[in-house]
Amino acid sequence: MAQGKRGAAEKNVLAVDVGNTRTRLGLFADGGLLGTCELTTCERLTADEARMKLAQAAALMGKGLPDEAILACVVPTLTDVWRRALAAACGCRPLVVGPGLKTGLKMRYDDPSEVGADRVADVVAARAEYGAPAVVVDLGTTTNFEVLDADGAFAGGIIAPGLALGARSLSEAAARLPMIELRAPASVIGRNTRAAMQSGVVLGEVARIDGLLDAVMGELGADVPVVMTGDGAGAMAALLRHEATVDDTLTLRGLWHLWCANRRG
Repeated sequence: MAQGKRGAAEKNVLAVDVGNTRTRLGLFADGGLLGTCELTTCERLTADEARMKLAQAAALMGKGLPDEAILACVVPTLTDVWRRALAAACGCRPLVVGPGLKTGLKMRYDDPSEVGADRVADVVAARAEYGAPAVVVDLGTTTNFEVLDADGAFAGGIIAPGLALGARSLSEAAARLPMIELRAPASVIGRNTRAAMQSGVVLGEVARIDGLLDAVMGELGADVPVVMTGDGAGAMAALLRHEATVDDTLTLRGLWHLWCANRRG
């Protein structure tokens, strides 16, 4: 059951970021992140099963159920499932990132409705906490670049296959290529198949990110701060030629900022 009604500043707010591969949860109070939890995203899930996952996550974080919640979901079939589960847990409708939610962002995208909820949260957090201009690189099922221009508007971005997706595609498409551990090899020139694949996948991704950052900054006409988040962001940032700030909770904090901008009281 939801806790007793309290003022907005005192409420515990659960941010839920449902990605294609992982679902991340963060509990906030007074602007502080009290705890986080990560679950595997299930393609098929009922609202009751999602409620059970919420209870498990609350136990793992050592916290009770939240007063309110905000949801970002990039899997359309799961949006209503998580919306209903969060409503049952909180006793009120959760905010859902999408049409109708205030973001405070000027969108220069041709069709703003195409921008994923996680990308919106990333940009909102980056602007609030790092300023503009900036580039966010979010590593997940896809590698997403989100660009904030000097005016703080969402200028657009880049979507590319993610690191794990690239490795899996190689293994599935070529019968003799194995699945590999996603880490940088000792040298660029691999002397065995696994090392050669690690060079192509991991160091190839590093080269792609560096190259795309060069191109983005060329279009912006200046070097701008880079914020990196997502799976293995710390390890990847250490390999880049560009300097990048690693922020593992950027998306969740973006959801917190969005809740604050849209809170009901």
